[in-house]
Amino acid sequence: MCLGIPGKIVKIWDESGTRMATVDFGGTTKKVCLAYLPDLQVGEYTIVHAGFALNRLDEESANNTLKMFADLGFLEEELAGVQSASADEERERA
Repeated sequence: MCLGIPGKIVKIWDESGTRMATVDFGGTTKKVCLAYLPDLQVGEYTIVHAGFALNRLDEESANNTLKMFADLGFLEEELAGVQSASADEERERA
Protein backbone atom coordinates (compact mmCIF):
# COMPACT_ATOMS: atom_id res chain seq x y z
CA MET A 1 0.00 0.00 0.00
CA CYS A 2 1.26 3.51 -0.68
CA LEU A 3 -0.54 6.12 1.38
CA GLY A 4 0.22 9.80 1.68
CA ILE A 5 0.85 10.21 5.39
CA PRO A 6 0.40 13.45 7.34
CA GLY A 7 3.28 14.68 9.43
CA LYS A 8 4.56 17.75 11.24
CA ILE A 9 7.62 19.60 10.04
CA VAL A 10 10.10 19.81 12.91
CA LYS A 11 13.26 21.04 11.14
CA ILE A 12 14.13 22.59 7.76
CA TRP A 13 17.51 22.96 6.06
CA ASP A 14 19.05 23.45 2.62
CA GLU A 15 20.70 20.47 0.96
CA SER A 16 22.47 21.15 -2.34
CA GLY A 17 20.03 23.96 -3.14
CA THR A 18 16.89 22.02 -2.21
CA ARG A 19 14.81 22.65 0.92
CA MET A 20 14.60 19.52 3.03
CA ALA A 21 12.80 18.81 6.28
CA THR A 22 12.59 16.37 9.12
CA VAL A 23 8.93 15.39 9.42
CA ASP A 24 7.44 13.71 12.49
CA PHE A 25 4.78 11.07 11.88
CA GLY A 26 3.58 10.60 15.44
CA GLY A 27 6.97 9.60 16.82
CA THR A 28 8.71 8.35 13.68
CA THR A 29 10.72 10.93 11.75
CA LYS A 30 11.75 10.96 8.12
CA LYS A 31 13.80 13.19 5.85
CA VAL A 32 11.44 14.78 3.30
CA CYS A 33 11.96 16.94 0.21
CA LEU A 34 10.08 20.28 0.17
CA ALA A 35 10.66 21.01 -3.54
CA TYR A 36 6.93 21.00 -4.34
CA LEU A 37 6.03 23.19 -1.34
CA PRO A 38 9.09 25.34 -0.63
CA ASP A 39 7.12 27.80 1.53
CA LEU A 40 6.28 25.24 4.26
CA GLN A 41 7.55 26.22 7.70
CA VAL A 42 8.50 24.43 10.92
CA GLY A 43 5.34 23.54 12.85
CA GLU A 44 3.15 23.14 9.75
CA TYR A 45 1.63 19.83 8.65
CA THR A 46 1.97 18.22 5.26
CA ILE A 47 0.99 15.05 3.43
CA VAL A 48 4.11 13.07 2.49
CA HIS A 49 4.32 10.44 -0.21
CA ALA A 50 7.49 8.80 -1.54
CA GLY A 51 9.69 11.25 0.36
CA PHE A 52 8.03 14.43 -0.96
CA ALA A 53 5.75 16.91 0.81
CA LEU A 54 2.71 17.11 -1.47
CA ASN A 55 0.25 19.45 0.24
CA ARG A 56 -0.30 21.49 3.38
CA LEU A 57 -3.02 20.63 5.87
CA ASP A 58 -4.22 21.77 9.27
CA GLU A 59 -3.25 20.12 12.55
CA GLU A 60 -6.72 18.72 13.28
CA SER A 61 -6.96 17.01 9.88
CA ALA A 62 -3.43 15.63 10.24
CA ASN A 63 -4.10 14.21 13.71
CA ASN A 64 -7.49 12.75 12.70
CA THR A 65 -5.92 11.04 9.69
CA LEU A 66 -2.98 9.68 11.72
CA LYS A 67 -5.42 8.29 14.30
CA MET A 68 -7.59 6.70 11.62
CA PHE A 69 -4.55 5.12 9.91
CA ALA A 70 -3.30 3.82 13.28
CA ASP A 71 -6.74 2.42 14.19
CA LEU A 72 -6.91 0.61 10.84
CA GLY A 73 -3.35 -0.68 11.16
CA PHE A 74 -2.18 1.23 8.08
CA LEU A 75 0.22 3.56 9.84
CA GLU A 76 2.43 0.83 11.24
CA GLU A 77 2.44 -0.90 7.85
CA GLU A 78 3.36 2.27 5.96
CA LEU A 79 6.10 3.30 8.39
CA ALA A 80 7.56 -0.19 8.82
CA GLY A 81 10.45 0.48 6.44
CA VAL A 82 11.03 4.07 7.55
CA GLN A 83 14.04 4.64 9.73
CA SER A 84 14.04 7.54 12.14
CA ALA A 85 16.64 10.20 11.51
CA SER A 86 19.75 9.22 13.40
CA ALA A 87 21.23 11.36 16.14
CA ASP A 88 24.29 11.96 13.92
CA GLU A 89 22.10 13.27 11.08
CA GLU A 90 20.29 15.57 13.49
CA ARG A 91 23.58 16.93 14.88
CA GLU A 92 24.87 17.60 11.36
CA ARG A 93 21.79 19.68 10.55
CA ALA A 94 21.88 21.64 13.83
